[in-house]
Amino acid sequence: MRVGIVCPYDWTSPGGVKAHVHDQALALQRLGHEVSVLAPVDDDDYPLEPFVVDGGKPVSVPYNGSVAKVNFGPVSAARVRRWIKDGDFDVLHVHEPASPTLSVLACWAARGPIVATWHSSQTRSRALTAAYYLVQTAMEKISARIAVSEAARQTLVKHLGGDAVLIPNGVTCADFEDARPLDGYPRSAPTLFFIGRIDEPRKGLHVLLEAMPAILEVYPDTQLLVAGPGDQDDAIEDVPEAVSRQVRFLGLVSDADKVRAFASADIYVAPNTGGESFGIVLLEAMAAGTPVVASDLEAFARVLEDGRAGAMFTSEDSADLARTVIELLGDPARRETLRRAGRVRARQFDWAVVAREIEQVYESVTTSGERVENDMRGQFVGRLARPRDEA
Repeated sequence: MRVGIVCPYDWTSPGGVKAHVHDQALALQRLGHEVSVLAPVDDDDYPLEPFVVDGGKPVSVPYNGSVAKVNFGPVSAARVRRWIKDGDFDVLHVHEPASPTLSVLACWAARGPIVATWHSSQTRSRALTAAYYLVQTAMEKISARIAVSEAARQTLVKHLGGDAVLIPNGVTCADFEDARPLDGYPRSAPTLFFIGRIDEPRKGLHVLLEAMPAILEVYPDTQLLVAGPGDQDDAIEDVPEAVSRQVRFLGLVSDADKVRAFASADIYVAPNTGGESFGIVLLEAMAAGTPVVASDLEAFARVLEDGRAGAMFTSEDSADLARTVIELLGDPARRETLRRAGRVRARQFDWAVVAREIEQVYESVTTSGERVENDMRGQFVGRLARPRDEA
């Protein structure tokens, strides 16, 4: 089957949707499908995989408590039309199509089977909802809807109507098993690990840093590994020196070094404060055999089976976070129980399983033998974008 996948967000920036699309493409290829991915590309020097097609330069807009790099407009529309025509796809799969991005352009441009996946569990930002009433015209062309979580499904139902089949995010467990720790690890003293945009408040690094004094009081040599983009100096500007000297920033790490960082830690901490519809990073930690401590967001609770596959604390409560980490560091048997339970849980989301479920959706919408064809409604783009506007 020839599958075209649209990633709405910059391919060169880290992010959950981009990672999902990347792994989905590889998993479908392993099943024997021919896959092409269209995505915005902000960094001209970024090495693109052979299956990725440059969808043009994105611009940054506020979205879901973060900043999304997306593109939209007549130039982008032309790229989408050309990609669909050249691809001759049996099915088109768009991600996050409820806002003006390449995904909605692809819906407008195509006839034939279209599958859409919703990731977000938040209402859209003002910038991305300015033309929402026109986005609904694209929704009518979608043949099947997927939501990665119950929270994402509820958001879809509330704002767009209809329903969706639940197919979760996936993790390639084999990539995380038997990883070699970073040089110098494991340490004799405890090591905690955090990964995420360090200057994005909803990722919760500030909550973890606020918990560190209490943790260090009981375990003085505890080190916190922090991976992800953002201003490191700003992150620790108001942090006590006793804490800051125990923080090691890894910066933006490669996939390989991320796996090694998980293997280096005694506990992975996810202090996120909201805006999460799933929690793929929890699965990555569990696949690596690293016990998880996470805030009690609904999405995280579902992944962790309400605490059976990972310890949980009250969201945004640094004291409760410290207490939970201290208790787990002092209980090796409990850590081993969570390590084993986490690996079992992660295997339930392995891409070998998830890709088969997506494949079944494709088969259900392509039984008529209809193929995706170009059918751009050019007047929609004309109403939304100024000439030469890629935003």
